[in-house]
Amino acid sequence: MMKTNPSFPTPTPPSSVVSTTPPSVLRPLSSGGKAAPTSDLRPPSSYFWKGKRVFVTGHTGFKGSWLCMWLHTLGAEVHGFALDPPTTPSLYDVGDVAGLMQADVRADLADLVKLRVTVESVKPEVVLHLAAQPLVRESYADPVGTFRTNVLGTAHVLEAVRHVDSVRAVVVVTTDKVYENREWLYPYRENDRLGGHDPYSASKAAAELVVDSYRKSFFSGETAPRISTARAGNVIGGGDWAADRLIPDAVRAWSIDKILEIRSPQAIRPWQHVLEPLYGYLILAERLWYDIEIAGAFNFGPYPNEVATVRKVVEMAQFFYGKGEIVYGESAGPHEAGWLALETAKSRTALGVLPKWNLDETVRRTINWYQAQHAGGDARELCMADMVDYANECMENH
Repeated sequence: MMKTNPSFPTPTPPSSVVSTTPPSVLRPLSSGGKAAPTSDLRPPSSYFWKGKRVFVTGHTGFKGSWLCMWLHTLGAEVHGFALDPPTTPSLYDVGDVAGLMQADVRADLADLVKLRVTVESVKPEVVLHLAAQPLVRESYADPVGTFRTNVLGTAHVLEAVRHVDSVRAVVVVTTDKVYENREWLYPYRENDRLGGHDPYSASKAAAELVVDSYRKSFFSGETAPRISTARAGNVIGGGDWAADRLIPDAVRAWSIDKILEIRSPQAIRPWQHVLEPLYGYLILAERLWYDIEIAGAFNFGPYPNEVATVRKVVEMAQFFYGKGEIVYGESAGPHEAGWLALETAKSRTALGVLPKWNLDETVRRTINWYQAQHAGGDARELCMADMVDYANECMENH
């Protein structure tokens, strides 16, 4: 049965921009940034999304589930293409996201024939490509599978898009790890060199090259689909049960009074609530629809000076959880970057996308979500409550 969702605030039509963007940290804005011609600091527009046919790959995953819930509230017609949910439990299942979908196709991106048939049937207007093998450690265990999903899968999505004339905007989600990490103290800009030490990072950097090639080779005309890549920092939020992720590992351990073992506590990452990059993806898709010149790569994350160590984040989580033991050690596993931050000046100035929730608010809401859900709270209603609060905050700053 379809559940009633809390009402979202109705955004006012866009008006002229009033900049509240703080100055860029450490380095200048990367090339290609243009001032946003409309006021953002608002929820994605229901005027835009209502009735749009939206094709989402990876809709059964953590971020995909949150995204589909948000698109549903905006009135979009959401079609999904993905494997089965990657974890048990999963947000897709406990949140009954299937009940919000126009279509739920379970298939592998490696199956180009199935993908093309599905896209041709849906005739989507917007494509949001999230499907991926998203874990660094898993990429060491299965490098070939990681490259197949993240590189060939991306090529297959773009190839399917190439053979329909309905698509106008495509957002391909990659990662903050696409950059050649030099362990320097500068945040990475969109025009910094791509690279990747581990197979996951390398596969996502390669996916960026695939997108750039398709954009230049097939999607350069005025009526062609507009394609951008979105590079987001580390996301946290309720409903993630994946292995080898900081907050899910903490909640699993502390819920059964087990000691949480932390590797690389001094590693620095750009942490953000899951709603932050999803907000960016939706605003980016809206802008692509109207402006072909905006096509390109965009970073989404907290302000560069608000990155934090693993230790700081887990100790904040411990405080909000109210209990839990932690043991720190040094990583004995495969290589992972020690310092990573994103320069987000381009998304702030060209799209008007600014971070809304600081780290304290992000961790507090995430822990509260897990505790409320564990106590019997409805997963979808908990997500919707966070979405409504986030949208209200956007409106208050509008």
